[in-house]
Order: sequence, then structure tokens, then C-alpha cells
Amino acid sequence: MQDYRFAEHLAAFVAAARAGSFSAAARARASTPSSVTRQIDALEEHLGAALFIRSTRMVRLTEAGRLLLDRASPILDALVDLRAEIASLDGVVSGTFRVACQPTLGKRCVIPASERLMRSHPGLRVEVDFTERLADPVSDRMDAVIRVGALTDSSLIATKLGVQRMLMCASPDYLKQAALPFCKATLAQHRLLDKLHGDDLLGWREALAAERSEIDRQVVFRCDDFEALRDAACRGLGIARLASWIVWSDIERGRLVPIPARLIKGGEQGIFALRSLPKPSATYRAFVVALKQELASEKWDRALRAAVGRETK
Repeated sequence: MQDYRFAEHLAAFVAAARAGSFSAAARARASTPSSVTRQIDALEEHLGAALFIRSTRMVRLTEAGRLLLDRASPILDALVDLRAEIASLDGVVSGTFRVACQPTLGKRCVIPASERLMRSHPGLRVEVDFTERLADPVSDRMDAVIRVGALTDSSLIATKLGVQRMLMCASPDYLKQAALPFCKATLAQHRLLDKLHGDDLLGWREALAAERSEIDRQVVFRCDDFEALRDAACRGLGIARLASWIVWSDIERGRLVPIPARLIKGGEQGIFALRSLPKPSATYRAFVVALKQELASEKWDRALRAAVGRETK
């Protein structure tokens, strides 16, 4: 095996070891399973050791494979970071930009921002990992991770993209059926919609100044998708507490009615892009600008002004 191909074969090995299969590694590398297999075969021949125990269903690392993965992973990651830092020097927006974010935010904001960037920069490719977990730019090898809410102390570098404003809202049909006015005394009698999994991700405890047990008694519907919660609210299942960028169009169309903000606490959260490299690449900087434009969209502000206007009538 030629020495100059060692790093390439090593990268295929690490991808297969992390993914747990040659086919998954091939998809991640935009290659074919047979190509990954050939590269790993060549690497095993070069090293004189088997790296995987292979079967028709799965592959497992040998002791030599585990040793190589432990030593090779940080080296390859450092090479990727070095290449990104060198690429940042020429100011060109190109290459593959990998970003992780919550699914609804990604579909509503990251994809439109990516579209504008890719139209302006034909050499740019974008990979978006939709995930509910807190992805990490270092361990997950992401150029950027989008997070909402308070940030914990970290070695990561954060760039504020905008502010997420939370609105409580319900459908006109629900309001008629509930036959309860929206006031401090009756909020505890309304039906609530909540996020499945996680600890009070919608901030109901802060909003209603209530204990978790009290809120649980009011919750009639839970799911793990913000779009589904918006749909449930539009169908009259109860009161939702969602970001303005999710519900603005439903408020404008009258499908949802905002609950007066003076009755609740809290409601604003920061939206951040996190990176690990000290010097941002030109692509990262361009992506941040595009996301800031998307998150500062005038249409969401109109929805908020409509909510305030209805409170005063």
C-alpha cells in the first residue's frame, strides 16, 4: 500500500468503526460499501493484522482494531480541524458544512438559510443532522451546533443568532369549548399540551409559577415533535406554549389565539451557534449571517405585535 493512501484508508476504517457497519460508513463518506471494504482490506494487509470480525449481519472490532481506533481518531480529527483552519484563511465559502440542530428549527430556519447560501455559493455543500439530543461540535465532528436556551460552561465558542420568544396560544374552538376566560384564577383549570421527554422543555413551570405535579394534572396531550404540538393546538386539544417562529402564521390566520403575556412569566430564550475552532471559517461566518437573517424575520415580529394588539382590545 502506498504511504500517501494510508490516511485515506485510515479514515475509512474510523468511519466504519464509529458507524458499526461498512454500508453506514459508505453512506457517510458518499462512497460504496465495496470501496470501503477494499480500503479496510488494504489497511489490514499493510498493518498485518485483522481490524474487524466480520459477519453477514455486523462487524466488530478486534483488539488491534480497538487500539487503532483509540489512537487514530484524535489524529484524524486534528487533521480535519487543521484543514478547516487553513481553509478559513482564503475567505472562500465552499466545501461541506456540517450542522446539528433540533428538527423543527432546522426545517423552519436552517434549510431556508442553507438554500440562500448554496444559491450564492455553488461550491458549498450542507449536511444537517436533525437531533433532539445536545450534539457536540467536537465529539460529533460538526462545524456548528445550534442550541436554544441557557448555555452551560464550556470550552466551545458561542455566537448569538437571535432570541426565541415563547407564546401561549389555543384555537378559537378550544376557547369556546373551555368556556373559561383567560385570567390568573382560571389558568389552572385549562388543558395543556406538553413536550414528551426532557425536563419541562416548554417552560410551563416558569410560565405558570406552578409545581411539576400541578402541571402534570393539567396536561392532556404530549408528543416529541413541536410541529405536532402546533397541530394539536390548532385542532383544539388544549393550550400550547411554543416559539413565535413556529406559530406566527397560525396566529396571523386566526387558527390560534395568543394568551395575554401579562398572565405568564418568562418567554425569551437565546438561540446560539456553537463551534470548537477558535478561528471561524468563511463558511461558518456566512452561515451565521444567513441564520441571523432568518431568525430576525419580520413575519415573526408581526405575529408578536398581533398578540400584543389583541391583548389591549
